[in-house]
Amino acid sequence: MSRNTEVMQQTEQPDAPLALAGTTRRSVLGAAVAVGAVGLVAACGGGGEADTPAASTSGASSEPSTGSSSTPAGGAEALTSTADVPVGGGVIIADAKVVVTQPKAGEFKAFSSTCTHMSCQVTSISGDRINCPCHGSSYSIADGSVQGGPAPRPLPKVAIKVEGNEVVRA
Repeated sequence: MSRNTEVMQQTEQPDAPLALAGTTRRSVLGAAVAVGAVGLVAACGGGGEADTPAASTSGASSEPSTGSSSTPAGGAEALTSTADVPVGGGVIIADAKVVVTQPKAGEFKAFSSTCTHMSCQVTSISGDRINCPCHGSSYSIADGSVQGGPAPRPLPKVAIKVEGNEVVRA
């Protein structure tokens, strides 16, 4: 009897379990786990935040801004103009994946814009906090320390300096 005939005979018997040639319970379970894992990874993905333009805010959330990213005469990458960074707030430069803040007048800080929880991009600054939309993590504009949410570590610092009226990578 051929394998196809065996399968057909088993499916014709209502109380007999369906068995496919070469299929084991372990291989079926493995395939089910693999399909479930793919769905879980897709559900937990960044949600496209990497493509979301960044926000520039002082006290409240505002529309996204990409900031500036040019090279001044000194050769360092210009991130933004000092005039674009509000005191007590900051600017998120999406292309450079950097947050530039000004916690006090004339004091500029910079941090990675990648959340330390699930690598989403932060998208807003409200008051004295840099906010991630994915799971609610928030960070201090003064030192990048975790202020709330599940983030396990502060935002990494980015070396910057002020050249004239430009904030540039150091």
